[in-house]
Amino acid sequence: MKIGQTAEISWLADHKAITKRLLDLGFEPGTRVGCVLTRRGGGISAYWVKGAVIALRREDAELILVNEEGCKKEENGQ
Repeated sequence: MKIGQTAEISWLADHKAITKRLLDLGFEPGTRVGCVLTRRGGGISAYWVKGAVIALRREDAELILVNEEGCKKEENGQ
């Protein structure tokens, strides 16, 4: 996702402890998320989810499948 884009989480890959941690942080199917920050080189990004901003490593973020259809770019990430 690019900064300012929002999407709905469709699915989480089954990756044992990491998937459980993502669920604990609020990254659940059906939840709307927004990208608020990306680092040059793509190593880490920050996402707005359930009222909090959470930073994820690229390899962890790649475990989250989102549906961007019907979502739009928003200024405040909500």
